[in-house]
Amino acid sequence: MSQPLEGLRVLEIGTFVSAPYCGKLFTGYGAEVVKVEPPEGDISRAHGPFKDGIPNPETSSLFLYLNTGKKSVTLDLASPGGRERFLQLVESADVLIENYRPKDLRALGLDYATLSAVNPQLVMISVTTFGQDGPYADYESNNLIAFAMGGQMFITGTQDGGPLKNGGYQADYQGGLNAFSAGMLAVLAAERDGAGQHVDVSIQQCMAPLLEAGIPYYSYLGRWGGQRRGNHMASFIGIYPCADGHLGVHLMPRNWKPFCDVIGRPDLATDPRFATQAARTQHNDELMAEFYAWAATEEKRPIYERAGAGRAPIAFVHTMEDLITSPHLLERGSIQRITHPVAGEAAYPGPPWWMGSAAWSPGPAPLLGQHNAEILGSLSR
Repeated sequence: MSQPLEGLRVLEIGTFVSAPYCGKLFTGYGAEVVKVEPPEGDISRAHGPFKDGIPNPETSSLFLYLNTGKKSVTLDLASPGGRERFLQLVESADVLIENYRPKDLRALGLDYATLSAVNPQLVMISVTTFGQDGPYADYESNNLIAFAMGGQMFITGTQDGGPLKNGGYQADYQGGLNAFSAGMLAVLAAERDGAGQHVDVSIQQCMAPLLEAGIPYYSYLGRWGGQRRGNHMASFIGIYPCADGHLGVHLMPRNWKPFCDVIGRPDLATDPRFATQAARTQHNDELMAEFYAWAATEEKRPIYERAGAGRAPIAFVHTMEDLITSPHLLERGSIQRITHPVAGEAAYPGPPWWMGSAAWSPGPAPLLGQHNAEILGSLSR
């Protein structure tokens, strides 16, 4: 059985997270993705942590993760020779992924008008914080700015402490995921119509649909309808530290009695202060104190198993160790071992969605310029 995107040729001149994550999805599902790096390499190669804590452009954990299965060639796109060779690669490509600021790409002479003249069927996917036009299009930006200006920070954090950024580079990953989805629609359209198009992905615009209807609420009410609640929306919906980690609780009225039985506190179910959802809300601080005291004595895995058997909504917050040893993720092929010639073997997340065991190709990230001879050597001089 062939992979879903087998036969598709993709060029990537992306750097750091957003465009490389888009390219990772293309190559994972079978496309040939040629990553065109500057002679010094993608800047993510300098981003730690590194294997054994020793800086090495071939062992950056971020680079290794984002570039699994790709091919690497090195070109100086600012030089006439590098640009010419890149345009030769464009001639036979189906897709180009990039995350340059629009004015920087124009300065290189690699805007869509130029590239589509070389290859009219090319699908060009541009993923940037603010998109290709508008007053902010050429602003410098980063993941933190994307979170702030996309609205996600406004709904995250606490009322007293103010907005907080989500962990990691989630704004950039959202950009990459949306770029892959939009790019595949454009690939289908190119096959149907015989003409490519420029896909303009703004990370700021990607964040707006993730704000839990915050924008429609504001439109209706003239104010945001929610609150920043941190780890607790209420005593019965929150995160509690336990003996070996953290437990998550999300109680609906129908779960109250089973929950009290599972935690060994059937008395709470009949306590007048907590007998109804309205009462629990009224006595929120008292109930939260009870939950803090209970959770502190529990270990995460045993209580999770008891909760499942007793139909109580309790889960534990998974650490990285919990994820890579998860029997569920392992059985579904969601954690895969990949061996890299320099970094060695490590666990990597597998496909984000399941399309059969043969759909996803978990190859190692390339060495810098590893495929120069194979790909550039065949070009006319």
